[in-house]
Amino acid sequence: MFGFSVFLHDDLTDETVDHLKKMAATGFRGVFTSINLPEDDPAYLLERLKYLGEICQNLKLRLTVDISSTALKRLKIDTRDLFNCQLRLDDGIDFITIAELSQEISLALNASTLNEEEYQILKSSGANFANLEAWHNYYPRKNTGLERAWFNGRNRWLADHGFKVTAFVPGDGTLRGPVFATLPTLEEDRGKRPLAPAIKMLQSGVDLVYVGDGFLSLESTEQFAKFLKKDVVMLHAKFSSLTPAYFRQVLHQRADLARDVIRIVEGRKFKTAPIMPASVCARPRGSITLDNELAQRYAGELEIVKKDLPGDQTVNVIGQIVSEDLGLLDVCNSGQGIEIRGID
Repeated sequence: MFGFSVFLHDDLTDETVDHLKKMAATGFRGVFTSINLPEDDPAYLLERLKYLGEICQNLKLRLTVDISSTALKRLKIDTRDLFNCQLRLDDGIDFITIAELSQEISLALNASTLNEEEYQILKSSGANFANLEAWHNYYPRKNTGLERAWFNGRNRWLADHGFKVTAFVPGDGTLRGPVFATLPTLEEDRGKRPLAPAIKMLQSGVDLVYVGDGFLSLESTEQFAKFLKKDVVMLHAKFSSLTPAYFRQVLHQRADLARDVIRIVEGRKFKTAPIMPASVCARPRGSITLDNELAQRYAGELEIVKKDLPGDQTVNVIGQIVSEDLGLLDVCNSGQGIEIRGID
């Protein structure tokens, strides 16, 4: 499942509501927000939270609220006042209390810090683990995001203990301040177009992926919609001439994955005339290539290059995937549907 963030530091305007509707229509199913905002007036904050909860309920979006013991005291509310949403417990709430709350409400614990001792307290206190998940943080400041190998090891420990895991990828639309450096869980994902990091997380065992900044560019919105609704990876590309007509349909990667290239199943079926050698040159990562007549029975073979390759007299370079989408080449599975959209 994919979700996105909505922040309550400002009023929820008609534009915000439209954004929620758009993301729900795209295929997102969860919303994350926080009420750990000490600078905000408690009355306004709770009013916004209530309104957000109503919108999410109408759109069938699961709402998760980040809350700390400090915020509970400042807002003068009890966790039981927030039963219509999942709570992501930030700090200061003891694990015996968490075990008790888990009998009545869905809770998210800190995935990065939960340890064996705390797990055993939950277990001995009769926690309802069906109502417990593990959520990683996002990291606003550059160079503070998590390291991939540690993250993967951590998630294996959490899965072994029965927890579903949630993590964040950056947005590429309107960014969250005051740092404006995107909001990823993993440092390597910072500033990237989000679909590739999101798919990679799912492939590595993460159960739920949220867009930290909350907003997507038009290109990313379309990419998520294609992936969520049709399981198609959309790639944007520049071609050396007019976009070939056969790119107006969904193509498919072969079932037998090649190491260096994405081989398109339909490639040779499109060949209707001899393909003369042209644009025979080095093939950097992301090159779109078409085998020419010198390739003999392979003439018409259509590929996308996954790693830098030297030129080959049997291979014409006809286009290039844009740099923002190169990460998607690494997450295309066996038989993956692929749409290549030409841009100016």
